[in-house]
Amino acid sequence: MKLIFAVVNGDDSAAVSKALSKNGFPATKLASAGSFLSAGNTTFLICVEDEKVDDVISVVQQKCHHRKQFVPSTATYGSNSANLPPSMPVEVSVGGATVFVTDIERFEKL
Repeated sequence: MKLIFAVVNGDDSAAVSKALSKNGFPATKLASAGSFLSAGNTTFLICVEDEKVDDVISVVQQKCHHRKQFVPSTATYGSNSANLPPSMPVEVSVGGATVFVTDIERFEKL
């Protein structure tokens, strides 16, 4: 058995959850946040047989989309100084998913 950790952008969370359920993959959802933008994410914990790992990853991949977002530039981000001139926001790519797959020694539903 494998445990899949899928860290998904908050905007894609509902679609991923619905698709996993529709395809028969029960998952536990945990609220999480990224460190770069401090944006809300959802981390899905999915336990499946080894041969189903690629199916789960495919479902997640189909429902997670990259998008562009504007954020304050690092020159003034978090600065308390009023003497700095305003800077232009920077466009960054967000979204998609980060997936980790680990072996499971024991799995029980109680």
